[in-house]
Amino acid sequence: MTSTDLNPFAIAQQQLDEAAEKLGLDQATREFLRWPLREFVVTIPLRMDDGSVKIFRGYRVQYNHARGPTKGGLRWHPDETIDTVRALAAWMTWKTSVVDIPLGGGKGGITCNPKELSETEKERLARAYIRAVGRLLGVTKDVPAPDVYTTPQIMAWMMDEFETIEKEAHPGVITGKPLALGGSQGRGDATARGGVYCVREAAKMLGLDLKGKTAAIQGFGNAGQYGAILGQEILGLKIVAASDSRGGVYNPDGLDAQALVDYKLRTGKIDGFKNSKPISNEEILELDVAVLFPSALENVITGRNAARIKAKISCELANGPTTPEADKILYEKGVFVLPDFLANAGGVTVSYFEQVQNTYNFYWPLEEVHSRLDEKMTKAFHAVYEMHKKEKVHMRLAAYMVAVNRVAEACKLRGWV
Repeated sequence: MTSTDLNPFAIAQQQLDEAAEKLGLDQATREFLRWPLREFVVTIPLRMDDGSVKIFRGYRVQYNHARGPTKGGLRWHPDETIDTVRALAAWMTWKTSVVDIPLGGGKGGITCNPKELSETEKERLARAYIRAVGRLLGVTKDVPAPDVYTTPQIMAWMMDEFETIEKEAHPGVITGKPLALGGSQGRGDATARGGVYCVREAAKMLGLDLKGKTAAIQGFGNAGQYGAILGQEILGLKIVAASDSRGGVYNPDGLDAQALVDYKLRTGKIDGFKNSKPISNEEILELDVAVLFPSALENVITGRNAARIKAKISCELANGPTTPEADKILYEKGVFVLPDFLANAGGVTVSYFEQVQNTYNFYWPLEEVHSRLDEKMTKAFHAVYEMHKKEKVHMRLAAYMVAVNRVAEACKLRGWV
């Protein structure tokens, strides 16, 4: 596999194979866990605002439900493919397992460029997707959530379409909804907050005092923005660089995280932010900082650039930003990686809390959500860290071993393998 042709699902399978080998899983269990239980590809015709009809491809993969109903985000992205969705559904399976919530892993998406769609076109596309895959969904079956380029508003349209079809209330069928429609307090920043809690625990184990230390954010969407704010607020980090798809900004004396987020929300970009100089996405990854937050898309840290990564901790708020080849290089260099399906599991954890609150029709205050999330993430970090120390393996492999072992046990107890 070359760094120019990286298939995310092949990477997910490779990571699983390595964990299965270390765990000594039998051949049938290994092969069973390498593939999704179910996958669906749908064709969606959409009438555009100008009266023309465009055809879109949609996907939903239910990877494994041995530990509970499948759960996972919906991505609207021009490069979405069935292999991307398979990989993300696999990672969701390990993610729900590593934080020990009673769910399996799923993922979905539509190949589209939402930046080219009007609000009315987005609504029609959201509703059309639910009409296409709605029969697969439900709180006891499969629950979607927001992901890349999908928003609480899009989730609201999807929930409304599902309820229209079913002719009854089903708030828990979709998570990441607006608060007014049964969303949970604390969902907006949950992915980043969970990652920041992991960084806090990692720093304790590594004997690092992070107060006043530097951090860089590669990818300044929802997770990256909250990573900057909470890294500054909870850990006392000094954010020196950030980037998005249009470019990056750098100031060695520090950037005001909240002001940068406000600027991005106001202008749609971060380049041109006051008191900063331009920096590329590639350069940001290689900055000499205490904490790096890769928060964009897959495969940005590869065998090609891993040797130049200087961060002490890499907290993966994105899914799949580091290739297996890069993992080995980073481990040998002493870069402490908080792997994606541990570091960004705060999102699915609070989504699970949202499902629970919807089901009980009883909602928790923000402090309770934060406290329960902290407890879950801290416990998950230490389970993985103990495996890392005991087996002398890098943190991603340790996280896989914890997660895969739990899923394999559930499959065996069910008599599947």
